[in-house]
Amino acid sequence: MHAEDTWTTTPLTADLVRGASALERTAHGLLPHRLPAAARAQCDDGQLHMAESQPSGVRLAFRTAATAVELDTLPTKRAYTGLPALPDGLYDLVVDGSLADQGTVPGGNTLTVDMRAGTAETTSGRGGTLRFTGLPDRMKDVEIWLPHNETTELLALRTDAAVEPLPDRGRRVWLHHGSSISQGSNAASPSTTWPALAAARGGVELVNLGLGGGALLDPSTARAMRDTPADLISVKIGINVVNSDLMRLRAFTPAVHGFLDTLREGHPGTPLLVVSSLLCPIHEDTPGPSLPDPEAFEDGRLRFLAMGDPAERAAGKLTLRGIREELSRVVRSRAADDPNLYYLDGLELYGEADAVELPLPDELHPDAAAHRRIGERFAAQVFADGGPFAAAPA
Repeated sequence: MHAEDTWTTTPLTADLVRGASALERTAHGLLPHRLPAAARAQCDDGQLHMAESQPSGVRLAFRTAATAVELDTLPTKRAYTGLPALPDGLYDLVVDGSLADQGTVPGGNTLTVDMRAGTAETTSGRGGTLRFTGLPDRMKDVEIWLPHNETTELLALRTDAAVEPLPDRGRRVWLHHGSSISQGSNAASPSTTWPALAAARGGVELVNLGLGGGALLDPSTARAMRDTPADLISVKIGINVVNSDLMRLRAFTPAVHGFLDTLREGHPGTPLLVVSSLLCPIHEDTPGPSLPDPEAFEDGRLRFLAMGDPAERAAGKLTLRGIREELSRVVRSRAADDPNLYYLDGLELYGEADAVELPLPDELHPDAAAHRRIGERFAAQVFADGGPFAAAPA
């Protein structure tokens, strides 16, 4: 039995943090980033900066005999003008690979976003403490998954026994890039986003570059991925390009080639999987942009509408159906000279039957049950024997 009044404070250093590309020293502590400073500097987009600082897939990882753990953090929570308050971000405690407990840190800063006016304002607050007790009284592997949807500054780590960094378990590193769905929008918790669930089933270490609103084929993101050590890479492309109305077909195809070319500069033979969009009925045949439905907003609900004109497809405006066709063509053409390049149709992860059973609550993002289904299907198709990320025979 450990005396919880005798705490050991362990400095928060990079060897205790997994899934982050950088740790920024702030006035309060350490802020995990999922994009490196160079990539952040090249894109002056508040949405991207918010998304990459939300630590989806980032976790503290250590070995300890402690039965009690305290983590001080300063969260930055989001609030949307005209909509109900969001719940506090969840922290998942994973012990020896199994979810053991969950907790929240109240208070913190508040980022208030007015989606209709396109403005955002931050109000400063105070940090708080996350506390887990009753952990098994033995040496064990402990991971604290940080909230996937809440910017989190790490202030202090205390335990009632010594802590050491989690040793390398010999797992392959999976680097994934995608949209808010990959980041975990509407997932139940950080270890139950679909990429986290797929990584657990595949026995790999996840580096999640799912960026809400930011899967836009940015060259700076491609360079960040090029320079990130990885054994497996996937990129999920489509929904953000459509719902931001960012480009036409003429620009899209060269942008895809350029993104893949950059990845291959740093990872010439790494298994590389291109994944197209899940089913999103409002954008299957209707271009973007997508904007909040004002009538739903008036009722305190968030629902998105596709604002493009299907007739504009003739002029090169993009839809999800068109992007899937083009991605499949691009991968087929490149795979002739790149045997480690693969394509997965997103409709195999979430398609028409799924949309009937588990509809998208806001017309864009899957709910927690759909995240679990997508993660399980991805693992079954991609990590299982015969899949593009299957483990080599022992």
